[in-house]
Amino acid sequence: MKFIKYKYISIAFSLLLLLGACTNLDEKVYDQLTDETIDVNDPEILSYMMGEVYAQFRFLYWGWNGYFDVNEECADTYMTPKRVGIGWGDLYINMHKHTWTSTQGHIEALWYYAYVGIGYANKCLDILPETGQEQAEMRFMRAINYYILLDAFRNVPLETTQELEAGYLPQQASADSIFNFCVDELNAIKDDLGTEKYHGYPNRFAACMVLAKLYLNRNAYFNTDDDTYYTKALAEVNEVITDGGYSLADNYLDNFKADISTSPEVIFAIPLDKTNASHNYLVNKCLVGAGAAAYGYTGSPWNGSCAVPQFIESYQDGDNRLEYTWAGGVQYEATKDADGNYVPQSGDAIEFSSDDWAGQGVLNYSVKVHSIDNPGAYQQEGYRFVKSEIVGGDDGTYGNDVAFFRLADAMFIKAECLLRLGQDEQTAADLITEVRSRSFDAAAKAQRTVADLTGGSVYDYGHREYTSQGYANWDPASYVVTNEGGDDIEFGGLLDDLGWEFVGEHHRRQDLIRFKMADGRNVFNGKSWFCKDATTETHWDYYPIPKSALDANIDLVQNDGYTGSSN
Repeated sequence: MKFIKYKYISIAFSLLLLLGACTNLDEKVYDQLTDETIDVNDPEILSYMMGEVYAQFRFLYWGWNGYFDVNEECADTYMTPKRVGIGWGDLYINMHKHTWTSTQGHIEALWYYAYVGIGYANKCLDILPETGQEQAEMRFMRAINYYILLDAFRNVPLETTQELEAGYLPQQASADSIFNFCVDELNAIKDDLGTEKYHGYPNRFAACMVLAKLYLNRNAYFNTDDDTYYTKALAEVNEVITDGGYSLADNYLDNFKADISTSPEVIFAIPLDKTNASHNYLVNKCLVGAGAAAYGYTGSPWNGSCAVPQFIESYQDGDNRLEYTWAGGVQYEATKDADGNYVPQSGDAIEFSSDDWAGQGVLNYSVKVHSIDNPGAYQQEGYRFVKSEIVGGDDGTYGNDVAFFRLADAMFIKAECLLRLGQDEQTAADLITEVRSRSFDAAAKAQRTVADLTGGSVYDYGHREYTSQGYANWDPASYVVTNEGGDDIEFGGLLDDLGWEFVGEHHRRQDLIRFKMADGRNVFNGKSWFCKDATTETHWDYYPIPKSALDANIDLVQNDGYTGSSN
């Protein structure tokens, strides 16, 4: 089923946590396991350590407050409001409003797991031969962790070995040093990675995708306007598209099944398994408890995350991705077919009376949501994210693989680079149309023109918040609203398409930072949505160095725009 090459056993070496900037997230560390007590040159032990590099990347992505949350909770598509009468969701308010500080749990988790993964990779590389497949894999995993750190924090410690003196404190490197390191590493290992496809492991084309992402976002990282990096990104994705042997999956949702090892579209994946590598808690984070019955899931969802209403309203008529991605309206119980498989939403309406805004006595998710925190969201408010397959029984989404890079992403990058360079713009439009075609029943509605992509966004940006109390009370007098629209967003149509195709795929934050408005601000700062307000401040483009990292390492300096170790 899922290809597992290295053994995932949680052996934690105290020396691997030398990166004192890390956070203690209560992971048990067995300090007695050191170079003096075990033979790290033993091939089996080395295999364990290599497996741990991949395991830490899983934790980085799907650990509590992980990479998914870091890139989606702060964006204009998805949120977790405080739930009235349930009492949780407060943790995510800062992420939505862009008021986080250096103690935000999301950034501490990201920093910690990235550096633990880097530590294991460095330890392996201290032992492995200087060339070969395994060495290239460890360098890739180290580089992708540094790419994530660069994207999130900019200036971070750069370490390439674990052979360090006692008491050593990691030194902070500049963002351009991290960028150049990632580029040099990925280019150096392409040939050794090879072109074979092994589910969950990187090949040459996965390296091309990380390079393409680095080049695509380079101007956003450094506030420059250098078209040469779009040319470089274009070269990387052209190699993927032309030589990779990948193709679009026939069905959009094939990329979000529990097991995506057979999808022809997936370039690099994070394999999960309900028994041995259980992560991805979306089924519980999103659904109302009673809503589990719509999928035959027997767990107990917590009722939390939902769609930003303006994003739901932005979908075009005929776009099946709305239904593929979000559960909205009346919910129906799953039934079983002749083979005993669950058929979602195929039975009777699910009875549910709490916060019954529609007065029907059944579970009915509304597009509307009152607010993120004032008063918050009532129990049936907000469409629910169901793009990641919900497996019946007690599995849910906990064993679902992650498509970290897929061909559609490469095609979108190519289209964006062509449009920004003013080259072959019709080719760009054709690429987006090709990706969209599988999600529309009518070919004419799938069609995108150059004018569509280079024009403004259809997203109705602006503050949208009801401060009235009561699930059925949408008092116009309590409505806090600004009207900003999206006409002033450069390449706004392309930004819209990125949202519809890739919502919940860990790069909406990155996209909003990269796309600009006519006044020069990026969309991430310059637009309001739901309860998040526009600003002229730019330090929200990156996160602060976590307080725990600053406390552990006196040589670290807080990022610009964030004061001291607590703001």
